[in-house]
Amino acid sequence: MSRNTEKNIKKHNDKLHKAQDKVKKAKVDRAAQLKAIVKKFNEQKE
Repeated sequence: MSRNTEKNIKKHNDKLHKAQDKVKKAKVDRAAQLKAIVKKFNEQKE
């Protein structure tokens, strides 16, 4: 019997995609946070 069954492959891919989405979301959140900080900094400068 093979360990590479459809069920195991799907489980692995779901886990992988979940991790990739988490990384992508963190990157987007950091970019938004940085943008807010820069905006606030620029407002204080004026």
